[in-house]
This record gives sequence, structure tokens and C-alpha cells, in this order.
Amino acid sequence: MLFTVVVSKEDNWYIAKCIENNVASQGKTVEEAIANLKEAIELYYEGEEIQKPQMPLLITTIEVAV
Repeated sequence: MLFTVVVSKEDNWYIAKCIENNVASQGKTVEEAIANLKEAIELYYEGEEIQKPQMPLLITTIEVAV
């Protein structure tokens, strides 16, 4: 199963968050944050059947004047 992940940096940590289920994890590197998130998602779905979304997720960016 594929999941959509957003990685951001906060202070000295990289935060990885899964869009589909709001599971998040962190690490000192991007790779560590993603590996930790993968483990967290596996635990989140442990023993459950994962339902595929009916429509693919659309990700885009927008510009807003502030």
C-alpha cells in the first residue's frame, strides 16, 4: 500500500506525517523520520485490513496573497 507523506523540519527534528491517516513520527534526518513513520503506520494498521481510497489523492500548491 502506498501512502502520501509530508516531511517538514522543526528545530533539529524532521517531522514525517502521513496524509491519509494523520500518523506522524520524527527523526534527526529525513531518512530516520520516514523509517520511523513507516514503523508507526505498520503498527497503526496491525491486524486491520487497509481500505484503498476510491479516488486517488490530489496534491497541489496554491499561492495566497497575505
